[in-house]
Amino acid sequence: MPHKSKPHAGSKAFYPRKRANKETPSFWAFSKEHAEAKECKPLNFLAYKAGMTHVMGRDAHNKGATFGQEIAVPVTVLEAPALKVFGIRAYKKTNYGLQPLMDVQVEKTDKEFEKKQHSFKKQGKKRREGKKHSPSKTIEDLEKARQEIADLKLLVYARGKEAGLPKKTVDISEIALSGGIDAKIAFAREKLGKELFIQDAFREQEFVDAKAVTTGRGTQGPVKRFGIKIQGRKAKRTRSVGSIGPWHPDTLMWQVARAGQTGYQNRTELNKKILKIGTKPEEISDINPKSGFKKYGLVQATFVLIAGSVPGPVKRIIGLRAPIRSGSAPKQKLDAIDFIATSKKASKVHMDFSVQKVKVEEAKKVEKKSVADEIASAVKGEKK
Repeated sequence: MPHKSKPHAGSKAFYPRKRANKETPSFWAFSKEHAEAKECKPLNFLAYKAGMTHVMGRDAHNKGATFGQEIAVPVTVLEAPALKVFGIRAYKKTNYGLQPLMDVQVEKTDKEFEKKQHSFKKQGKKRREGKKHSPSKTIEDLEKARQEIADLKLLVYARGKEAGLPKKTVDISEIALSGGIDAKIAFAREKLGKELFIQDAFREQEFVDAKAVTTGRGTQGPVKRFGIKIQGRKAKRTRSVGSIGPWHPDTLMWQVARAGQTGYQNRTELNKKILKIGTKPEEISDINPKSGFKKYGLVQATFVLIAGSVPGPVKRIIGLRAPIRSGSAPKQKLDAIDFIATSKKASKVHMDFSVQKVKVEEAKKVEKKSVADEIASAVKGEKK
């Protein structure tokens, strides 16, 4: 019998495997190509994961085996309500990297935002008299400090209520901008106190990076956490490694598979393709199943269809970023989306219809004579 071996399958690229500090994703690195673009626009955005379905369309991949045929592609549905811009944050260069220089914030905000950001709550008379508050910064102060500013970002919050989620608080994050400092200041001045839409940041058929906190599994053993082999029934411990380290020197290395936290960790997936951005009411109603998405409900705001899966469970907030690496060609290229599945029955009906359509087209091709056949038949007619 050959010797069976199954080393642990857990990736060593993600250490330490600890719980994420927060659920709202944030990005610190951006592609130099996108950051230095002439056009000033947002480089990242926030959306909520509604669920998964599949779409169908013609495969336009020339070298693929299914070229020209109707194919099904799994997609993730993200709901992306508008982000409210409540402030501008300027950064300065220091010996320890970029540090905040000043914040410019709006005077009035939503009640949901005040629950999250306590500094916006109205203070009592005694507290106001006891403390001296520095005056808030304005756009003019920002422009005066133009020479010190190394970078500029928008302070935004996503309202889960607009997406139909029962969230009492908002999700606060920073939105990076492309272009020069002057262009960023002009763009920030225009958007302060207004809303940002996903169409301002991304377009259909573009690639994005998706970041989120994965589904939490709690504390798990090494079999589930790293995929090690279960030992035989005569072993002292069947669901653990045979040896965790040597006696001399007595040490335990970090590579040994051990029990611990599984899931609820930050993960980023690169180069996810946006197949569709739905903004019209009829498009939003067509994407919803009759009873809504499982454990989510009905999509009510702008939605995004992303090819493949993204990390995180349903209702989790997902961060989208302009790709940091050049996008690779996907396995399937769709010319256009012909059908979006909202139920198994509707999908089956569309499949039957598409199969019949292909058969009719093949029959028409058979009926058509080639040029050689037409010449041969013409020659025979002349001889007669």
